[in-house]
Amino acid sequence: MPRKARVDAAGTFHHIMARGIDRCRIFRNDRDLEDFLRRLSLILPATHTRCFAWALMPNHVHLVLKTGDVPIAEVMRRLLTGYAVSFNRRYRRNGHLFQNRYKSILCDEEPYLLQLVRYVHLNPVRANLAEGMAGLDKYHYCGHSALLGKHTRDWQDTETVLRRFSHKRSVARQRYHRFIQKGLTQGKRDDLIGGGLVRSAGGWSAVQAMRRTDAVYASDERMLGDGPFVERVLREVQERMEHGLMLHALGVTLETITRRVAEVTGCPEEEVQRPGKNPPRVRARSLLCYWAVRELGMSQSDLGRRLNLSSAGVSLSVRRGEELAQQLGCKLLER
Repeated sequence: MPRKARVDAAGTFHHIMARGIDRCRIFRNDRDLEDFLRRLSLILPATHTRCFAWALMPNHVHLVLKTGDVPIAEVMRRLLTGYAVSFNRRYRRNGHLFQNRYKSILCDEEPYLLQLVRYVHLNPVRANLAEGMAGLDKYHYCGHSALLGKHTRDWQDTETVLRRFSHKRSVARQRYHRFIQKGLTQGKRDDLIGGGLVRSAGGWSAVQAMRRTDAVYASDERMLGDGPFVERVLREVQERMEHGLMLHALGVTLETITRRVAEVTGCPEEEVQRPGKNPPRVRARSLLCYWAVRELGMSQSDLGRRLNLSSAGVSLSVRRGEELAQQLGCKLLER
């Protein structure tokens, strides 16, 4: 059976797990761990991807992320491919380092954020890399210590998590610590990483309760959330796909968008795709990037190659283009 496409959109919340191929070690020493952290510190801010929790284990990685301007698939491609190339060069090895497809579960943020933060941050304890809460509080390669203020990670969003406990930081940290400690006896949470209806419902007991009431419940193995959440996300994804397919069916290409941008901004058509810092050209190119990525569905890496822009440059242009489209009140297709 073919694998389902990943579900993603700007502002969506993901629990991501990446494992070494054949469960091999992907971190052999502290140098490897620091290399991976350095890449996180560069890629997440550049793509405006927010990180709420993370844990680096000997043969796998857990990340709890919220998509920014760049699709989560592109963020993970840059992170895992870059690290794998560096790792292979360092140890003079060849071949894949990670399993071919990392696992990504799109989650309903409000009911699951804190549960996932706790689950991910307790991984070192469950794996005997840290001894109890005292060891976890000092453990360097997990986001828990940053939430306690023991390590500084500028790329980790600690405020969003702590505000759920208190607006006073010292109180929030105390309550957060107690919350994590209560999870020590929970063990592995299959309802957070399993599949389909069991996970979406919150475990077998919830599924059995629904069956007793003959409830109809939408589920999807790529998502963690209740029926209405799953239905809403799938509907939004379907609408975006249909819109992109409609544009392709109408023959809309990057050149079509270029002509429309020139019409809207007054920038000569031959100038729209040219590099440079001339303000009118920057405005036009930003609108072009916004419509090409968000409407036509072009990948930022492909568009960057076409326009001779870095991925970070395309990401910035998409945001500028969105603001410009709102200011001008213009659309790619006038109906």
